[in-house]
Amino acid sequence: MALLGESPDRMSVDIRVLFFGATAAEVGQRVLELSLADNSTAESGFELVVEKFPQLKRHKLLHALNQNYAAGDEVLCNGDELAIFTAVSGG
Repeated sequence: MALLGESPDRMSVDIRVLFFGATAAEVGQRVLELSLADNSTAESGFELVVEKFPQLKRHKLLHALNQNYAAGDEVLCNGDELAIFTAVSGG
């Protein structure tokens, strides 16, 4: 499953991108399957999704990797879940 012109014969990792709340409404789906180059980071995956769905830029976004807030430098592995969601405040 190649994305944005990535060659299928290159080493890649397959991840799931999960959208919550306003991000799901913006992209029109809750789950996206994504292939990235081997050794891609959580930040590069996040940036690729925002590039694919520029309407997400209207929101202050956060991302998490495997249910933990992501610093961005984590290297992605096959089967990882990258969640993208809007910042929430509470009281």
